[in-house]
Amino acid sequence: MAGHSKWSKVKHIKGALDAKRGMLFSKLSKEITVAARLGGGNPDLNHRLRAAVDSARAQSMPGDTIDRAIKKGTGELGTGTVEEATYEGYAPGGIAILVETATDNKNRTAADMRSIFSKNNGSLGVPGSVAYLFHRKGRITIPAAAGTEDAVLEIVLEAGAEDLATDEDFHTVTTPPDKLYAVAAALKAAGISPESQSLTYLPENVVAVTDAAIARQVLRLCDALEENDDVLKVHSNFDIPEEVLESLNDSH
Repeated sequence: MAGHSKWSKVKHIKGALDAKRGMLFSKLSKEITVAARLGGGNPDLNHRLRAAVDSARAQSMPGDTIDRAIKKGTGELGTGTVEEATYEGYAPGGIAILVETATDNKNRTAADMRSIFSKNNGSLGVPGSVAYLFHRKGRITIPAAAGTEDAVLEIVLEAGAEDLATDEDFHTVTTPPDKLYAVAAALKAAGISPESQSLTYLPENVVAVTDAAIARQVLRLCDALEENDDVLKVHSNFDIPEEVLESLNDSH
């Protein structure tokens, strides 16, 4: 989705990417724990767990940390239960926001979500208010230099992918949720190493945000949500044109 590739670019420029490795590992661990709790601890039988483990390894998470997160999810460690909760709401400009969380205290997380939306000119919605605008998909990003668009397309389509989008930096592959691992494995077998692979929510349609003030508020809300310890991923349906992004960067 254009909005998200541009969002990642603006975060690179702002220096607001998750440089805090501890926070990144915490989020990855929670995703592994939730996946193991919901679908079992065998990555070969649990495609969500496989995707989470592969994402963690791509970020050089230690193997014992991955194993501990799996055992926490299957109950082998006997620690408190981490539960999945999804929150829906709106950013300024009517932008839809879908927030995946993993928490050991749903009351705390719900209060945090309400506060973050409120403080950043957004509003928390009721369950079902925006979820219908998104579809569950697998997504793989590959450095553009790793192979030509035609070569990558041939590999991923044969393995079950749905779509490929290419810009100057990345090839972005979209798959059905249950084909994510197979497509990533096909790429690796062809000597192409994905930069990232994960299950995500993609919007049915995107909303253009052409007002710089609204765009700034939308990005501020999304960043505030991502910085919360219980948040795994933030999904939205905004698309900010390049010239608006550039004006935001120029103002920093």
